[in-house]
Amino acid sequence: MEAGYNGDIESRNKLGIRRYPIRGMRVIRGYFKLQIVKITCMLHSRILLGLIVGAAAGVAVNTIWGGANPRVEWIVFQITEPVGELFLRLLLMTVVPLVFSSLVVGISGVGDIRKLGRIGLKCFVYTVVISAISVVIGISLANLVRPGQRIEPGTAQALVERYGADAGRRVQAAAQTQPQPSALMQVVRTLVPSNPIAAVASDTPNMLHLMFFAVVLAIAITLLPATAPLIQAFDALFQVSAKIIDMVMWVAPYTVACLLFTTTARFGFELLVALAWFVATVLAGLALHMFGVYSLSVAWLSRIPPLEFFRRIRTAMLTAFSTSSSNATLPTALRVSEENLGVPREINTFVLTVGATANQNGTALYEGVTVLFLAQLAGVHLTLGQQVLVAYLAILGGVGTAGVPSGSIPFIIVVLTTIGVNPSLIALILGVDRILDMCRTTLNVTGDITAATYVARSEGYTLLKPEPATVNMD
Repeated sequence: MEAGYNGDIESRNKLGIRRYPIRGMRVIRGYFKLQIVKITCMLHSRILLGLIVGAAAGVAVNTIWGGANPRVEWIVFQITEPVGELFLRLLLMTVVPLVFSSLVVGISGVGDIRKLGRIGLKCFVYTVVISAISVVIGISLANLVRPGQRIEPGTAQALVERYGADAGRRVQAAAQTQPQPSALMQVVRTLVPSNPIAAVASDTPNMLHLMFFAVVLAIAITLLPATAPLIQAFDALFQVSAKIIDMVMWVAPYTVACLLFTTTARFGFELLVALAWFVATVLAGLALHMFGVYSLSVAWLSRIPPLEFFRRIRTAMLTAFSTSSSNATLPTALRVSEENLGVPREINTFVLTVGATANQNGTALYEGVTVLFLAQLAGVHLTLGQQVLVAYLAILGGVGTAGVPSGSIPFIIVVLTTIGVNPSLIALILGVDRILDMCRTTLNVTGDITAATYVARSEGYTLLKPEPATVNMD
């Protein structure tokens, strides 16, 4: 009960109870529901505040003492990095049970296999088209700005010396990759798990394998009678997983501050100056795709006002920016898309789970810009045919790149080798990759949600659930 309410007439009148006990109880229930909604809606503001505080503190420490200062290293190593890692692991811990149970319950509730195939086809076409647009934007900007020709040779050499050892390890790891099988075999191995338990038992679970097994299981449940108890069990697992996410997100403002402090305290901001043209080209492409392509998509295809769309998904965007991981952001994106935008669960879980791995528009754009930047720096002229090849490979990279921090680096090394550019030049961008990774992950997650809204709208669902109404206290 609200503070100050002692059951007397005056307190009852303030709450609108007066002499109408039934109406009064409804007002009280509505009042407390409103307080819960207000507290929940404050979460995005608290996360944003934590992000700003952590980034500002990290920049201040880096400016005053430098990222290599022993005291700064101690704070990062002993406090902020473990706390940030704890937050990431808590989110990733719930991804598998949440996604698996949500997929099984949602798809089995569809009851129509043809509808599921229709949803999958729409998701695939949307992903390919939007990813192609993002790559075209990135490559066009790289050709227009030509950032690789604007960096001083001395600066490039210093960066290679600074990050050469790390680049060498990454190049060696990429070189040890097994030979690629045929295209059809690659599709089979990418989608179908030989052991679904092993597919999700690693530190980076294979979400496409998880999704395929969940879809097959849900279809089998649909085709069999008397499976209601099993569906109820999966639904209970989903509710428990969602509650865990709620518990984890309550500490998100503090852990996000630690994540941003760790990144900015260690970051060499002189790299932003040295690679200013490269960073500006990437950020311009990401911004153009975010506020241009996505705005047009949600306005025309999903019929949602763009400003309202971005306002309702801001919690997912902030989580993506702070974690740099599509997989870690997936639970938050699922909740935001369903509760704030009204995307039904059977579409929500299918599209967002696929999108966490296969719909990474920001990653595709970044890969295209990075490859052209390093080719320009190396003096390698890429013909139109070679740039088309880069675009094709970047689209594939956006589909197959792991949804984890810096997951695109191995793929960029492979593309550089394909077009005849020294892959060790990847050392030039390693210093700024984390900052840019945060930005492109935000674009990736936003793109997943736009795809979900498009598919839901095309299936005839009404989106944009109304905001919780305020309770009249008069």
